Amino acid sequence: MLVDITLVVVGLVVLVIGAEALVRGAASLAARLNIPPLVIGLTVVSFGTSAPELTVNLIAAFNGSPDLAVGNVVGSNIGNILLILGVCAMIVPLEVKSSTVWKEIPFALLAVVLVLIMGNDAFFDGFGYNALTRTDGIALLSLMGIFMYYVYGLAMSERGTAQEISDVGEEIKTFSVPVSAGLTLAGLGGLVLGGHLLVTGAVNIAKAAGLSEALIGLTIVAIGTSLPELATSVVAALKKQADIAIGNIVGSNIFNVFFVLGATSTITALPINATLTIDILVSVGATALLLLFMFTGGRHRLVRWEGALFLALYAGYLGYLINRG
Repeated sequence: MLVDITLVVVGLVVLVIGAEALVRGAASLAARLNIPPLVIGLTVVSFGTSAPELTVNLIAAFNGSPDLAVGNVVGSNIGNILLILGVCAMIVPLEVKSSTVWKEIPFALLAVVLVLIMGNDAFFDGFGYNALTRTDGIALLSLMGIFMYYVYGLAMSERGTAQEISDVGEEIKTFSVPVSAGLTLAGLGGLVLGGHLLVTGAVNIAKAAGLSEALIGLTIVAIGTSLPELATSVVAALKKQADIAIGNIVGSNIFNVFFVLGATSTITALPINATLTIDILVSVGATALLLLFMFTGGRHRLVRWEGALFLALYAGYLGYLINRG
């Protein structure tokens, strides 16, 4: 068990470092090739923050652990809202842009509602199984394309800079071409290695402790792969950059569903057991509650008592998961 716990911890660390190296190397390489900063922010940085979840999902799916793959995404989305936004709102009330309230949060809600519908074939279509199929994946990726088109139009209309669009609050640092390429390759290698270590350790822990892979995916793996979002949003909240703090989370949730689950289920079908449906419902509820809070306690603001409620709900959800086993 100690070896497997070590694998999980080392895997998480390597994943985070790999994602950081990939983003910095690819962004620098793109800048060296005179690709506009806006495009770098919308592509390299945005996809890079979802790289840990995507890597873990692909490895888990190919290793025959679909519960871990789906649990990772669903758990990440729940943790992003209830845990990360809860912590950020406790630090400082978060002012939210009108476009985020009326377009991006509803888009995130649509994403999890679609997962609920697509993942319940037995209920909606009378099939004898539930799964996210290849056609579901293609549909999700198509919606990802629509969302990227919307973000591009929004960025152009607001003349956003790379610093604003990247949600990292830093200027793009450039290195020499060999260093940039080396960082990119090292980052990709780190993602693969970290993902393999994490999935291997998580599956072994689940088996040894008699826990479900879904539970491990919804908790340890989900929180671990959300560490970049947690760090970015907390730093943004401390700097009173509310748009970055909440935009980072909402955007991550959309990417997790449309990009990560879409890509994974396009490559291989993801069976969904009935228990995970409850967790998907929790994700729907958390996203709907976030939208509701935009009109209570302060218009288009997430205030401290709402953040405290988010944290209390997350603690209750974790208690439910542990009891469920």
